[in-house]
Amino acid sequence: MSRLTHVTSGPYAPPTARRELTAVSADGARLHVEVHGEEDAPAVVLAHGWTCSTAFWAAQIRELAGEHRVIAYDQRGHGRSPAAAEYSTTALADDLVAVLKATLGEGEQAVVAGHSMGGMTIMAAAARPEFTERAAAALLCSTGSSRLVEESLVLPVRAGRARTRITSAVLGSRAPLGPVTPVARKVLKYATMGPGSAPERVEACARIVHACPTRVRHAWSQVLAGLDLDHGVGRLTVPTAVIGGTADRLTPIVHARGLAAALPNCVGLTELTGMGHMTPIEAPEAVSRAIRELARLTGLTEMKEKAS
Repeated sequence: MSRLTHVTSGPYAPPTARRELTAVSADGARLHVEVHGEEDAPAVVLAHGWTCSTAFWAAQIRELAGEHRVIAYDQRGHGRSPAAAEYSTTALADDLVAVLKATLGEGEQAVVAGHSMGGMTIMAAAARPEFTERAAAALLCSTGSSRLVEESLVLPVRAGRARTRITSAVLGSRAPLGPVTPVARKVLKYATMGPGSAPERVEACARIVHACPTRVRHAWSQVLAGLDLDHGVGRLTVPTAVIGGTADRLTPIVHARGLAAALPNCVGLTELTGMGHMTPIEAPEAVSRAIRELARLTGLTEMKEKAS
């Protein structure tokens, strides 16, 4: 029996896409892409994080699709995108570029939003001409550019070599996550969400995370453990907003503050009090509002209104 990959009712149940397509990356990896909203609406591209899928963006898609063309894709090995031979930051950048090319028209730009590994995807692609030509603005949500394991607060012990070593072993475990049980929900909530997260939000996250194949989860954990995209931050010159949760244990708020200070064109840092790592589900309105504001700031919304 297949495992339920997402909740099927409520605001976190994925809406039906208006159309679906496959983007092919540089190494031949095939990426599942969904398009929501009208074709002539200003475009938003959503890149999810480690162990997630397009279902993670359900709340944003529902909120934004009425006035935007919302494009969401499954990172390689996640959701409906098959596992691939390569897992690297180069592959992340290649995949995002492939999605932009497959979904945006000639001369068209989009707001590109990334959560966690999706934000790292944006940083990895920052210097690519294909990205700079097609990205009008970016949102880095609950993410970091380096020292992910060293800064992690998943283990409630003093920082140092021992904590880093144990954290690396925990996050890089090859053990299957198994079914979503009450204990599994508590563990996931502690590690990835704020203490006040509602049960339906915990359930939505648990279903998505537990659906990620063990081999894919492990392969990407090795990439994240050695992540160093500090150089990419300096090359991300489009207007960029940053969001972080003050109770984030996976990418603590120090990462968001560091990104905001290092970005050449930071247009705002939003610190969400009491929120954990899963901010698009924990604080959906704040994330959707940031995306909408970037579309207005860069003139995408106004350009589409004039064209119509």
